[in-house]
Amino acid sequence: MKIVGLVGSNAQPSYNRLLLQYIKVHFSDLFDMELVEIDQIPLFNQDEDQTQTEVIRNIETKLKAADGVIISTAEHNHTIPPVLKSCLEWLSFKIHPLDQKPVMVIGASYYQQGSSRAQLHLRQILDAPGVNAFVMPGNEFLLANAKAAFDAEACLKDPKTIAYLSQCLNKFKRFTTIVNQWSDEEHG
Repeated sequence: MKIVGLVGSNAQPSYNRLLLQYIKVHFSDLFDMELVEIDQIPLFNQDEDQTQTEVIRNIETKLKAADGVIISTAEHNHTIPPVLKSCLEWLSFKIHPLDQKPVMVIGASYYQQGSSRAQLHLRQILDAPGVNAFVMPGNEFLLANAKAAFDAEACLKDPKTIAYLSQCLNKFKRFTTIVNQWSDEEHG
């Protein structure tokens, strides 16, 4: 199974990138995951169509080829980062690579809420008619206090957190299989 891990931040360094890198390494038995960066995405402006630029086309191609997508979002002022919003706007303007694509939303935050508000907003955006993703319900993985969550080797430290992440990712793998089977039957 091929999964795209969309880094929902342009920060260097990013705990959301670190979380996706951890998943890629430690859950490689579940799926093959490719990390996709969005730090070069231009600010959305429908008057200046950017959907045919190399950066947008590259992301579109990778998303279309994937069986599913995991988006790890930071939280800025109780919502998703502007670069992630611009990315989703471009991916729902004239192109629609997330249409009927299984998506899991996760996130890491410096604070106790663990990106809960950003994840709520991201779920609403992914459900919008132009995006039309199939967002996995429940199974919210909210990594709070991200600065203290990783050890020196960039591994999650808390066994309960790792166990819950494993549970969520296993459910996402099943969700992705079911959604793709349903989608294949719908489209013939």
